[in-house]
Amino acid sequence: MTSDDLTNRKRYLNIRNTMNTLLEWQVVPIINENDTIMVEEIKLGDNDNLAAMIALLLDADIFINLTDIDGLYDKDPRVHADAKLIPQVATYSRSIEKYAGDIPGALGTGGMLSKIKAARKVTAAGIPMVIAKGYRPDILTRLAAGETEGTFFVPREHKLNRKKCWIGYTVKTQGTLMVDDGAARALLSNGKSLLPGGIIGVEGQFPVGAPVAVVNRTGEPIGNGLVNYAADEIRSIMGLKSSQIKSRLGQKTYDEVIHRDNLVITSEPECN
Repeated sequence: MTSDDLTNRKRYLNIRNTMNTLLEWQVVPIINENDTIMVEEIKLGDNDNLAAMIALLLDADIFINLTDIDGLYDKDPRVHADAKLIPQVATYSRSIEKYAGDIPGALGTGGMLSKIKAARKVTAAGIPMVIAKGYRPDILTRLAAGETEGTFFVPREHKLNRKKCWIGYTVKTQGTLMVDDGAARALLSNGKSLLPGGIIGVEGQFPVGAPVAVVNRTGEPIGNGLVNYAADEIRSIMGLKSSQIKSRLGQKTYDEVIHRDNLVITSEPECN
């Protein structure tokens, strides 16, 4: 498959139904990126990212990532004799990504950093993840029996619903909305929708219903959401009160540029 298969909502649901049917028939699907038609615009990137998105698509009970190393170490164990395995990760600090960035993978294009990024996606959706060494005998059986192997990534307590998993961690954004400090606080801390008054910048051209990234004034990501207005309409109403939308556009379909139900906060935990 390609990222287009997962970004298009109808095809995404068809894939999920197909895979669930195969599993009901006790058939194990084997999934890979469709390299024969690969172009940059529809590239998934690596198998860690692909696997994470499939785990989200299927609302998996657990995501087990088998690789050529025992798990996440505080430094490369192939170079440093004193490297220590990190048995559990509950938060995703910069030090965790630094550890991962220093440990390249011998297999594929992913490396350990892409596995950490995959872990961030699935655990945010409430799915636990394990990174373990695939060469160990009976590794899957032992993990299923509850034996401690590799590095366990603790999931968020409350799962995102399937639609929010798709919005936050599967679709490719088509533009960016920059918000001021007040709007950023309202989104991150108060569970609010995004109103036009808090928007200070718009990047890209996109239609109504498109997925976009939301960032603060320094460009740090806040989340992803589906817009109620097209890019040029948002440029016209940004900074205005919702009551002023109709006078500017001639009509008002929504008070919000992104409703909370169509917004996923990716920078901080969100329970729903």
